[in-house]
Amino acid sequence: MNMKKLSLAALSLTLSVGLLAGCAGGNSGASATPSATPAATPSTSASDSPSASTPASGDAVKTGLSVITSVADSKNASADGDGLAQANIALVAVTVDDAGVIDGCVIDMVQSKINFDTAGALTTDAATTFLSKDELGDDYGMRKASSISKEWNEQATAFAEYAVGKTVDELKGIAVTEKGAPSDADLAASVTLSVGDFISGIEAAVNNATSLGAQKGDKLGLASSTNMESSKNASADGDGLAQAYATIAAVTTNGDTITSCVIDAVQANVNFDTTGAITTDLAAAVASKDELGDDYGMRKASAIGKEWNEQAAGFAAYVTGKTVSDVTGIAVNEKGAATDTDLAASVTVGIGDFQAVVAKAAG
Repeated sequence: MNMKKLSLAALSLTLSVGLLAGCAGGNSGASATPSATPAATPSTSASDSPSASTPASGDAVKTGLSVITSVADSKNASADGDGLAQANIALVAVTVDDAGVIDGCVIDMVQSKINFDTAGALTTDAATTFLSKDELGDDYGMRKASSISKEWNEQATAFAEYAVGKTVDELKGIAVTEKGAPSDADLAASVTLSVGDFISGIEAAVNNATSLGAQKGDKLGLASSTNMESSKNASADGDGLAQAYATIAAVTTNGDTITSCVIDAVQANVNFDTTGAITTDLAAAVASKDELGDDYGMRKASAIGKEWNEQAAGFAAYVTGKTVSDVTGIAVNEKGAATDTDLAASVTVGIGDFQAVVAKAAG
């Protein structure tokens, strides 16, 4: 079996294992436009969100999150069937020390699928929400097709655990088969997926990592919430929109206390016309709101002159040092924005989704 070194020249999200189909605001066009975070009722129930922890040592570590999105698997509607707007949203959270050694790692993915017909009408209910692959667990359906009888989330967890204690350069040096799967016998016993996208996501998360208060050994959690409520049919007035809107949080905790928090979101937009033909460039990069920065365009519309990513960072800083019950108990007004004066000075968007994903990640 030939082996080769992994290349990270591209951050494509297309899975290269012939994955089985699985389930994985607003903006009305192909480019992102500002919108308040959709208000949501925060959940305080126990969470099954992926997490990682190691024995505490008290040494400071950086916290990082990467969100890498592709819509390349989308397709036009035709006489043979509905069109598909598919967003593959790869999520990685890490904690890493100053030497670049990974202390904690969590990997997940959201695969949202929105259908539309040859008249440009959505055939997927706009109230649909999309679970991540970790949340789906066995319902994702990979186990039966796996040569090692392991589900996607089990393999992602195994690779994340393998990454702990290593640097990005060490991960990039993993030998792989011609299909991109690990050739090392020990690793291949738990991971037969192509690992290129995993490593790309880890590298991006490490590069994004900053010192936010986490300590080595803190529990690391990752959570997402994805909806399509801003999607709409095509009409004589304009193209239709299939939008997967995902809000993501990476959170570290020590006991019940949040020690660091990073929040991001992505609007994966696919436009289509009244014949069901896609009008979006499916090869174009889909940047997260944090990556967009000022290009997202909220600053001018903001009453406090702050961009979306600045407000998300403001909320993340506010909840650091608090408990989940503190976070879910933040009072909001009729628009879902915080009423606390200190918080409202830096965050005026609706915070419902922020509260929900932080609570889930910290649970």
